[in-house]
Amino acid sequence: MSDRFDLVVVGGGIVGLATAYRLLRRYPELRLAVLEKEAELATHQSGHNSGVLHAGLYYAPGSLKATLCREGKTALEAFASAHAIPFERCGKIVVATEPDELPRLAALEARARANGVDALEAIGPERIRELEPFAVGLRGLHSPGTGIIDFRRVALAYADEVRRRGGTILCGRRVIAVRPMDGGTLLATAQGDVHTRFVIACAGLHSDRVAALTGSGDGNVRIVPFRGDYYTVRESARSYCRGLIYPVPDPAFPFLGVHVSRRIDGRVMCGPNAVLAFAREGYRLRQVSVRDLADAVGFRGFRRLAARHARTGLAEMWRGVSRRAFVRAVQRYVPAIQAADLTYGPTGVRAQALDATGNLVDDFVLGGTASVLHVRNAPSPGATASLAIGRVLADAAAERFAFGPARADDLLADP
Repeated sequence: MSDRFDLVVVGGGIVGLATAYRLLRRYPELRLAVLEKEAELATHQSGHNSGVLHAGLYYAPGSLKATLCREGKTALEAFASAHAIPFERCGKIVVATEPDELPRLAALEARARANGVDALEAIGPERIRELEPFAVGLRGLHSPGTGIIDFRRVALAYADEVRRRGGTILCGRRVIAVRPMDGGTLLATAQGDVHTRFVIACAGLHSDRVAALTGSGDGNVRIVPFRGDYYTVRESARSYCRGLIYPVPDPAFPFLGVHVSRRIDGRVMCGPNAVLAFAREGYRLRQVSVRDLADAVGFRGFRRLAARHARTGLAEMWRGVSRRAFVRAVQRYVPAIQAADLTYGPTGVRAQALDATGNLVDDFVLGGTASVLHVRNAPSPGATASLAIGRVLADAAAERFAFGPARADDLLADP
């Protein structure tokens, strides 16, 4: 006999748990379960990330990333305050070190201002040194509201709220098949079947595969995993960074570049690079999944991306194996950091949707059918925006699944 629920959230990461929490706040009587394939919650992207509470500098004005990042940051800070989770608005500076980066910095400033980023400040070399005494640059952009937090701790707090509000969390439940059945959906797992009326899939690194199981797959879009390696700065050199120091993003490669960042636990990290992971959960270079690698390399979109960015991609790969090359990238804007100051690790893997033309999908992608909703793409700032993404999914569930009027106040009124 299968477990029976009104709604099942597939994926026990920060977005899935935030969505479950938002739904149970609105509908306290909802029989809701979260299925997580791992033995513990939030063990992948939610537990392997930079820990940055993004303010919204980088995202196209009007995009979901721009709007939900701002909304989500406000909601997450309120939640953290209510649940005694430490966070700090340590501030970020984006530093231009070469004349040809100045137009890109100006464009970034215009985008950030269009997004309503609070207290944004264009700064010169003196102000850069005042904020970050060991940083150098021709010009910079200061975002004092950008912060840091432990996102896995946040995710586990969401989980506590889900349980407290009557939700069920089932770990070790990898979904292996999805079948329509008896006016609902049967989710088959190796540990038993789960029957539900409705599904919301927040499957992160496996979101495309879960979508395919539900019959909602899109062969023109695929999740491609990108591994990001960090180095930890030795304690004796932590003073080289007070907050967050970023380079100007390179438009030739769709990532933010190697940066220096303080974590909420006091550690300082340098990274990440961005290279193809040989497994969707490949946190070490030697971890290889034949299926995952074949899926990526066999996808025409990835081959086109690789050909288009071959030079930059090779440089990223070289930084992944050469500490000296990695350090040179950091020393462009924090020259005091030396190779002896760094120890390898940790590493994360980013779930990035890629289309068949070789373009990385630049925005969050949320959608679905009358009975299944999907999060198809939610890379950074997905963790910052988690409660806002959860709100959007709860709105969609209320409409598509006909749950009726909400029976609880909105999150921002009562974290």
